[in-house]
Amino acid sequence: QVQLVESGGGLVQAGGSLRLSCVASGRTFSDYAMAWFRQAPGKEREFVGAIKWNGDTTFYKDSVKGRFTISRDDAKNTVYLQMNSLKPEDTAAYYCASESRAFTYGSSFSEEYDYWGQGTQVTVYS
Repeated sequence: QVQLVESGGGLVQAGGSLRLSCVASGRTFSDYAMAWFRQAPGKEREFVGAIKWNGDTTFYKDSVKGRFTISRDDAKNTVYLQMNSLKPEDTAAYYCASESRAFTYGSSFSEEYDYWGQGTQVTVYS
């Protein structure tokens, strides 16, 4: 049984930073690309960024480029989302997800991910 558990969300003032963590268990973490998605109230879930299975490539939604960074520590079965220069429009529940196929770059399409965490809330106030 694969489990993903996010943590690190909270309330932060605009311009501040947060680091989200997602700990995975249940399969060989290092074989799979990982991604972060978010969902704001009343809006559809959207892609934030992803990291290739071996960690050498990342890609992001345009609006977070230069502010957010995804990294992974395979020894800890953990993927991170470092969020800097946060804006009120970043307010959302953030979810990590694990790609359904091994050894891929990852994808911006939620359909490509078969396991999801429960989400962690990020609220940015101005």
